[in-house]
Amino acid sequence: MTQQIKIGITLGDINGIGPEVVIKALQDNRILTNCTIIIYGSTKVLAAHNKTIEGEFAYQSIKDNEKPDPKKINVINCWSDEVPVEFGKQTLHGGQCAYKALEEATKDLAAGKIDVLVTAPISKENIQNAGFQFPGHTEYLAAMANEKEALMMMVSDNLRVALVSAHLSLKDAVSQLTKEKIVNKVLAVESSLKKDFKIIRPKIAVLGLNPHAGEKGTLGKEEIDIIIPALNELKTKDLLVFGPYPSDGFFGSTAMHQFDAVVAMYHDQGLGPFKALAFDTGVNFTAGLPIVRTSPDHGTAFDIAGQNKASEQSMRNAIYLAMDVFINRLFHKEINSNPLQIQDKKKE
Repeated sequence: MTQQIKIGITLGDINGIGPEVVIKALQDNRILTNCTIIIYGSTKVLAAHNKTIEGEFAYQSIKDNEKPDPKKINVINCWSDEVPVEFGKQTLHGGQCAYKALEEATKDLAAGKIDVLVTAPISKENIQNAGFQFPGHTEYLAAMANEKEALMMMVSDNLRVALVSAHLSLKDAVSQLTKEKIVNKVLAVESSLKKDFKIIRPKIAVLGLNPHAGEKGTLGKEEIDIIIPALNELKTKDLLVFGPYPSDGFFGSTAMHQFDAVVAMYHDQGLGPFKALAFDTGVNFTAGLPIVRTSPDHGTAFDIAGQNKASEQSMRNAIYLAMDVFINRLFHKEINSNPLQIQDKKKE
């Protein structure tokens, strides 16, 4: 790397803990050794949150992202009108500001003005009331990248959990489960593990849908009719894929540490255990897209907003993971740019 990585950070819902964890994660200016920070939001919002936090936080306002100062925290004001910060309240202003910041950051990401995107938490209700027509960040970024869908992956030091279905109701997640969907998601997981995490030969565990993975059909037949056929097809593609495993027993044992990633069938099946194990340190990573986006694994936490109680560890880890993935992708591209061609050995 000859240049610092440019990291764009959105403040999320201004009435939640997003601005607080951003400030806390960036208070130690040693983080600027390896990256240039551009915050998308408002200096006035940062000032309001900074008053509730102990310690120093210096930043400067810039009009656009042409020449950010690599030695300072740069802030782009995404709205000009006075917007009140109302800690802990769900307001239309909160959704509108979150949407504006995301739009500006995404525009700069597409233009190459930032290298990676880190998003603070949004309230899905608030942002959708402001005209946001997607279930969440993951689906929005997939649409902006002209991809059919992205892959939600939760990452901690020794655990990676990916989801076949993300922001769907449980009823829809079950009704829309297909062999093809599982195959595509597992293939996306394997590709991400190789490209984003430098794992040459990934080993992937797949969970069942029903209690006890269906008990051979007595508690549900999705494993027999959908999941096992998907695994058999993946094995013909030379993937190291195993399962289906019962979710409760899998996360309750040491088995999860024997794999490079775990694929869960639906949102709470994967995220419930993950957050119980790594809530303060986990990161939400959007895999399967040409861009790099991460976020903390927690929500807006309106109940503690403005009280200086939020931990910044997940946000800090999200920043570092974004940098790691960006560098790993450059490395993967370089080592695969001119590969040796495999030639058949001629029989004498």
